[in-house]
Amino acid sequence: MQPTVDVHAHFLLPEYVAAAERAGHLRPDGMPGWPEWNVRRQLDLMDDTGITKAVLSVSSPGVHFGDDFRAQVLARRMNEAAADLGEDHPGRFGFFASLPLPDVDGALVELEYAYDSLHADGVVLMSNAGGQYPGDPSWDRLWRELDARSAVVFLHPTSPPQWRQVALDRPRPMIEFLFDEARAVADLALTGIFTRYPNVRFIVTHAGDVLPLLGDRLDLFRHTYSTAPVDELPAVSSQLRNLWHDVAGTPVPGQLPILDAVAGADRLLYGSDYGFTPNEAIAEQVAALDASPAAEGWRARTTENAVRLLPVRVDA
Repeated sequence: MQPTVDVHAHFLLPEYVAAAERAGHLRPDGMPGWPEWNVRRQLDLMDDTGITKAVLSVSSPGVHFGDDFRAQVLARRMNEAAADLGEDHPGRFGFFASLPLPDVDGALVELEYAYDSLHADGVVLMSNAGGQYPGDPSWDRLWRELDARSAVVFLHPTSPPQWRQVALDRPRPMIEFLFDEARAVADLALTGIFTRYPNVRFIVTHAGDVLPLLGDRLDLFRHTYSTAPVDELPAVSSQLRNLWHDVAGTPVPGQLPILDAVAGADRLLYGSDYGFTPNEAIAEQVAALDASPAAEGWRARTTENAVRLLPVRVDA
């Protein structure tokens, strides 16, 4: 079977779930409860579906639950655990490092450690951190460092700050994740982050179908409302063409051509959303992609793209 890289795979530890529950996240983002995770079950799924390598990350709600120091400790623990999984299972796991945002000082310390000591493949950022979106001026020091490292940023959605008013008791991954990720991408474009830090490579997920419509609409308004000088900003629609997209949350193989059109064939990646997506659903999606003429060659294309984007080696 063609080697396949999964760039969107989540893992959990008991101490992470305990920390989240102490902070009130008993039903994460409105879901029924925390999934059970263990490495053997993930490897079995990978073997059954032909996933050669998975890049692990911590999902929403991230590692910061209101206390900077505890967030620093939890980020370090999760990043070291992810690195250990890679060492224990050579060739099977990479990871995107968690950062304790919105604590920028702590994030810079953890970024250096994750890259220089743990050899992370990139970083995972939530679409907002405690209500701060990634174009916030206080994050500029972080963007400068990420740009200097030509970092890959895996931008993962989370609940918006006003989720109680807008989610209407529905699980936030159903609707709010798509729009909060779109909100974060719009913020990055309109504040000039994409333009000022061109060496940072962004992977966006779940919101792929929303962004083309968003880009055209933002271009109508950006001359009036952008916080960056207009002459420094290219059209938002052109900025969005530099993003990478994964297929997580795209259950119908017929939607793959739509994502192809959004991302371009050379910027499309495979993502399972393992951890919060049941094994059975992932297996069904992979089988449907394998069987669909619309998705022909998807394994080769997405894996070639992942190898080009990330410092990973994939063996058949």
